[in-house]
Amino acid sequence: MNPWLVLCLVCMAQFMVILDATIVNVALPSIQEDLEMSDADLQWVVNAYALTFGGFLLLGGRAGDLMGRKRIFLAGVVLFTVASLANGLAPTSEALIIFRGVQGLGAALVAPAALSIITTTFEEGAERTKAMGVWAAIAVGGAAVGLVLGGILTTALSWPWIFYVNIPVGIAVLLASLRFVPESKDERAHKSFDLAGAMTVTAGLLALVYGIVKAQEKGWTSLHTGGFFALALVLLAAFVVIERRSVEPLVRLGIFRVRTVRAANVVMFLVAAGLFAMFYFNTLYLQRVLGYSALEAGLAFLPFTAGIIVGAGLSQTLVPKLGAREVPLIGMPMAIVGLLLFVRLQPDGSYVTDLLPGILLASVGMGLTFVPITLIATSGIPHDDAGLASGLYNTSQQIGGALGLAILATLSVEATEDTLTGLGREPQPADQAQALVDGFHVAYLGSALLIAGGVVALVFLLRREDVVAVGEGEAAMGTAAG
Repeated sequence: MNPWLVLCLVCMAQFMVILDATIVNVALPSIQEDLEMSDADLQWVVNAYALTFGGFLLLGGRAGDLMGRKRIFLAGVVLFTVASLANGLAPTSEALIIFRGVQGLGAALVAPAALSIITTTFEEGAERTKAMGVWAAIAVGGAAVGLVLGGILTTALSWPWIFYVNIPVGIAVLLASLRFVPESKDERAHKSFDLAGAMTVTAGLLALVYGIVKAQEKGWTSLHTGGFFALALVLLAAFVVIERRSVEPLVRLGIFRVRTVRAANVVMFLVAAGLFAMFYFNTLYLQRVLGYSALEAGLAFLPFTAGIIVGAGLSQTLVPKLGAREVPLIGMPMAIVGLLLFVRLQPDGSYVTDLLPGILLASVGMGLTFVPITLIATSGIPHDDAGLASGLYNTSQQIGGALGLAILATLSVEATEDTLTGLGREPQPADQAQALVDGFHVAYLGSALLIAGGVVALVFLLRREDVVAVGEGEAAMGTAAG
């Protein structure tokens, strides 16, 4: 078995999964027009995927540990590929949202199994550190490439092709993985699944996001909103109770006593909450305000891809010199400054002078953040907990992104409506554009505040000595390469 071939295959699958989290963004205006979706409901095309992805990731990680990581990985690839076909054929918005949820379930099986395959294939140290660096760069790069590829496919063909593109990749990964990916599992674990835990946490998150999304329409203090928030609280509390009492819990809550696990997941939750919204609102600004086509909007994000690559590469050099904790403390403030630059955007804005500087700062900052945080999240974890640790980390990313987008999109729509209501007359096209931008400003500011929360969390939850081993692994890798 060639471990680097295994890495290549699981990274291809993860690239496809992460790609699909963002590839829909530049196609959103086309989807909205074809399927007649409202502004408030449009975000469900993104969040139906993110919530089922995040909600079932823990179950996916546990299933891999018990039933075999290769087996669950292959099942996820099949489900993801079939759901991609169904998405492209979806005749209504409701069908698209449902199939996006199914696709998210497939991703929830693929992602934790893929990461735990890496951690069980490579021994902890220089080789695993190098493999995890490749993994993190592929994962982050997939999000950026998705925006470009989505624009190309939507303009050249039509929006269903953003889903069809997964089919040949999924088939190729499936066939190659059947032969080359090794099987592994936790032989000592009880053969049981915490399905009740997975259902309560996913239902609770769906209720919470639905309440947030409808709050703009129903009112934040309405019985409708309060009822869904209460339901979410009950379901999430039930999840905690189930985890405490289960013989084989979905989440062994004691894992959060590991400082690196706790800190990395909190930071990733907050960073993803801000980053998802940035992709979403920049895409809408380019197409609905500046009038870019889907292809032009996709190409406009090429510098983001380049910035991610630069930041990820720099992080490989800086972690052994500065430390895995310190590098994100450089990257996150850079991203915050980039997001605050977007608050200057106006309806007659220029891409080069108004949007590009923020994109460059935010992308390099995220590259500097994601690689070391991924290394921190998976360091010091025994093989038996590989699925749980990887599931938790991916869950933090997806749930953070979904909740952040739900909150910021709702606040953005409210700000837009307030601007239009304040006109006291029938809005003209210029008024509509200004109202949209006013809403986007609120979202950008909120994104910056969320990532600032990530900075605070990293400072207070993690000490430098907690991640010395990560830095030493990077240094060893560099010495070996030399």
